[in-house]
Amino acid sequence: MIKYVIWDFNGTVLDDRELTLKLLNEILKNQEKPSLSMEQYLAVFGFPIKDYYLKAGVTFERDSFAELADWFIKIFQPESLKLNLHEGVLTTLKELIKKGITNVCLSASKQSNLEEQLNHYQIRKYFKYVLGTDNIHALGKKTNGAEFLKINKINPKSCVLIGDTIEDYIIARELGVLPVLFSGGHQPKAKLLTKTKLVIDNISDLLTIIKNEGE
Repeated sequence: MIKYVIWDFNGTVLDDRELTLKLLNEILKNQEKPSLSMEQYLAVFGFPIKDYYLKAGVTFERDSFAELADWFIKIFQPESLKLNLHEGVLTTLKELIKKGITNVCLSASKQSNLEEQLNHYQIRKYFKYVLGTDNIHALGKKTNGAEFLKINKINPKSCVLIGDTIEDYIIARELGVLPVLFSGGHQPKAKLLTKTKLVIDNISDLLTIIKNEGE
């Protein structure tokens, strides 16, 4: 039976892919490189971020990756407060709580930025745990998730991880939790389906998967 839902934030809870593409294209424009369409962006996006930048055509001769990453976060954070949550996120969070399921937010974002976003969109109260990547131990997303399960003595088989990228799938498998992928984020549905059949087009479809897991 599922007792915990671990949520990725960017691209899963927050609909931020158009903003991400806009900022990527600003970087490309500054480097006098061709801009990307959304279809092209979805095809190249992945992790590590530096590798996806290279695939997109970004070079690091004039600006280092660290400098570009700092610029991106500086612009992205305030702009991320002008977006929308994906359809179905709020109702699903509420419904999970009604069912006695605990919501956890696991993100590669800085803790302070993540908290600001969750508070701005008035959904912080629906997450019992918020795990960013600049906590006391400065751990990565996967390590943060593993430590969370260990400290709280949580059986991974009682957890679902909902994300929007192949990386989320890999992290879920390494943690031993059930991966569910959302097709409205930063990677195309066809790519997600190469890893799992549990790919949903609407966040609220997560409730059906959880119901089926309990039967």
